[in-house]
Amino acid sequence: MNPALIQLRAVSKRYGVGAAELMALKGIDLDIAAGEFVAIMGPSGSGKSTAMNILGCLDTPTAGQYLFKGAHVEALSRDQRARLRRRFLGFVFQGFNLLARTSAQENVELPLLYRGDSAGDRRASAAKALQDVGLAGWERHTPAELSGGQQQRVAIARAIVTEPAVVLADEPTGNLDTQRSHEIMGLLLALNRDHGITVLMVTHEPDMAAYAHRMVHFLDGRIAQDAVNANPTTVAPASSAAETT
Repeated sequence: MNPALIQLRAVSKRYGVGAAELMALKGIDLDIAAGEFVAIMGPSGSGKSTAMNILGCLDTPTAGQYLFKGAHVEALSRDQRARLRRRFLGFVFQGFNLLARTSAQENVELPLLYRGDSAGDRRASAAKALQDVGLAGWERHTPAELSGGQQQRVAIARAIVTEPAVVLADEPTGNLDTQRSHEIMGLLLALNRDHGITVLMVTHEPDMAAYAHRMVHFLDGRIAQDAVNANPTTVAPASSAAETT
């Protein structure tokens, strides 16, 4: 097992005060090693989305500690957390979140633009990321010219273009049919296996969670179960030829 990349210690999150108070997280402890593929599951209101927001540096705990590579994230300023996100984290969303009138290449370049990379470096890195997700030759297509599966591949390319340590995927197959869902899971699995990217994935779908090496179930703001998946689903790496429908 690799050393712990992420550590949550007695992390709680409270929203509101008085009668409106809601404890979304109730003192959770969680360790995630570098190179793991973890599925985070639980019903609505269980705390899994709050935990993912904290792990993604989009929110901060009310109490407890969040260590990323040994650094106390809960003590960082907003700007420092933003820099950590840009350097170490990539995000994939259910709704793709692509700019509609912007090409696949330009969508993938966005994180590098925010980081201040040169135009030449942005183009080269985005082209490589698109190739890695099987979209070589599709660089100039806009989202409207791509299938749902292809749009999610663009979103994954955007997430990995900065060479992050961690990809956080929030219901990445939620808007896809079964075939495309399995293709995307195969791609995430290949990125984890071949590139060593730690993958944290929220999903409601047991057949998608089955690809993960570990499953963490949330219930009522606590971790109800944290278990190794003894028989994860394994598939061949995603084909270099993207689907066309």
